[in-house]
Amino acid sequence: MALKTGQEYMDALKQLKPTVYYEGQKIDCVVGHPLIQPHINAAAMTYDMAHDPVSEELLTTVSHLTGKKINRFTHIHQSTDDLIKKVKMLRAISQKTGSCYQRCVGFDALNALYSTTYDMDAKLGTDYFKRFTKYLEYIQENDLMVAGAMTDPKGDRALPPGKQEDPDMFVHVVEQNEKGIVIKGAKMHMTGMVNSFEMLVMPTTALSPDDKDYAVACAIPVDAEGVIHIFGRQSNDKRKWDQIDQGNAKFGVVGGECITVLENVFVPWERVFMFGETQFAGLMVERFASYHRQNYGGCKGGVSDIIIGATAAIAEYNGAAGASHVKDKITEMVHLTETLYCCALACSCDGHQLPSGAYYVNPLLANVDKQNVTRFIYEICRLSHDIAGGFIATMPSEKDLNDPEIGKYMQKYLKGNGKFTTDERYRMARLIENMTGGTALVESMHGAGSPQAQRVVMARQANVEYKKTLAKRLAGIESEE
Repeated sequence: MALKTGQEYMDALKQLKPTVYYEGQKIDCVVGHPLIQPHINAAAMTYDMAHDPVSEELLTTVSHLTGKKINRFTHIHQSTDDLIKKVKMLRAISQKTGSCYQRCVGFDALNALYSTTYDMDAKLGTDYFKRFTKYLEYIQENDLMVAGAMTDPKGDRALPPGKQEDPDMFVHVVEQNEKGIVIKGAKMHMTGMVNSFEMLVMPTTALSPDDKDYAVACAIPVDAEGVIHIFGRQSNDKRKWDQIDQGNAKFGVVGGECITVLENVFVPWERVFMFGETQFAGLMVERFASYHRQNYGGCKGGVSDIIIGATAAIAEYNGAAGASHVKDKITEMVHLTETLYCCALACSCDGHQLPSGAYYVNPLLANVDKQNVTRFIYEICRLSHDIAGGFIATMPSEKDLNDPEIGKYMQKYLKGNGKFTTDERYRMARLIENMTGGTALVESMHGAGSPQAQRVVMARQANVEYKKTLAKRLAGIESEE
């Protein structure tokens, strides 16, 4: 089976037995749990849209390994057209869910590992690429959702992995034998981990020769022995037991992140794709990060489309849609959204082929794209708050709205334009609150790396010396070279 449906994805999840905790309580099954089901619904959309004639071209492609039709989230980019379709796909899914659908991190990890293992084998004579392509065929054939696991706890940020007081602050190898390796540590901010099938563990930073034990990349089932997932809090997460107050009841907010603890987890050699090759850790990190930062103009473009629509609707419900300043602010929201999208397309169009045959984005433009997201989303949300009004942050609960005694006051005093019901205004306000609140903004700022991480790559990719040469030539200054 190369293409699951959303229902088949959920049925397959029920067969897994991951160890998941929330607020000190163990969750026996993630499917159907009020806290996690919205995230599962969002991920299921990536499966269902692959069967929809309208979106099939974006959500599916042909495997370059097997020639079979596969979900694009398991594909290795074979052209700049693939990179462009990825961005268009992400925007299209976001327009359906209004939230994170969680498969991007694993998608980008697959592509980063594919090209980096090829380069390692070419230089070092290892056989990682052969191992990885066999694993990739398994992922494609079974249409498995993969979680990318890169970010380590890091401990004291002033110290490298090997100098930490606690060596577990970065995932590392603690044992090896003829069958495989044993790793220990933890991975943070794991988007979609508890409702994935597999995780790809990668280094989180460039490494020195002294950090060989930390240069490890491998694949692990999410329910492997020794793997513990601790599900994180989100803004207003207790509302997931309500309906209207959730805002986006079916698909939730962001991606359902967790801390994943790796407590002496065994990994067989066939699932190990880096083992001590410190000189390739930085390359793997940068390729993954650039692929992942490419995404944000697409997915956040789609989310912003919904925020714009919700803001325009609430302006009508408030009776303010005709105001010139409201129209101008919505136009500015459109401008910012399309600027994000343009940058994601640009880094895709300007991609290039790597030695492995896979295609890679322009890393400078990919990092510019993500840097813009860390700013523009805040402005888009600010403008939405400006237009919607302060009531989106102070409304009583849906229980009050529906209460037989006090509901009449809610219906009376939360009404706006008489053409629309109080219920419509309340629901739209909750959607705006949900989509523009703290969790979504933090993810826009720090997802795929904090802003400084993009600035580091931009400075490295900018080729300022070449730009100085251009200026000197026009100024009539002889080059020193």
